[in-house]
Amino acid sequence: MANQETGSLEALSRTAARLRPWAFPGEPLPRLLFFTDPVRVPDPEAVAERLPAGAGIVYRPFDARDAVERGLRLARIAHRRGLLLLAGADPLLAEAIGAGGVHLPQRLAPGAPGIRSAHSSWRITAAAHDEEAVRAAEVAGVEAVVVSPAFPSSSPSAGAPLGVAGLAAITAGAALPVYALGGVNAKTADALIGAGVYGLAGIEGFGA
Repeated sequence: MANQETGSLEALSRTAARLRPWAFPGEPLPRLLFFTDPVRVPDPEAVAERLPAGAGIVYRPFDARDAVERGLRLARIAHRRGLLLLAGADPLLAEAIGAGGVHLPQRLAPGAPGIRSAHSSWRITAAAHDEEAVRAAEVAGVEAVVVSPAFPSSSPSAGAPLGVAGLAAITAGAALPVYALGGVNAKTADALIGAGVYGLAGIEGFGA
């Protein structure tokens, strides 16, 4: 099973390398972002150990009691393997685990300037579900947006899938890099080549 999962990640990495290039003023953001989920992917450390160097992890503990402990484990893996670790939604958690930044839910994206003023070196990304949210994230000064759902998703909160055409419409007007999230896996990712997305994001699709 581990070999199959590693093969899937390698396929995703090859696809990501063919996506839209982006000129960053500093260090480029990862092409792959693994989003943790304690229910859907109960062993995020195992996935982190298989991620290609240069990939990213968005750690979302969802108020788990061991949030800091698990976050520190992921931070050690990230440091050893050359991965970017972002804490989901919580700057205090990011500080506690020594993360490289935060990923903000769409509703919290307007808080990005305050986070940036306190942590000038952090990478800050945000979720967006439509063109209006992408524009708001741009105004807030985040570095990239994660747009979802790209495809049908098993997430209980996922809305109607945007599809390749919907994503392309969003990326065409975006002034910052766009990641596709939602139903993204080794079988669906190739359809995103040419859609204008910069990177691929996933949950179960990165662990299966």
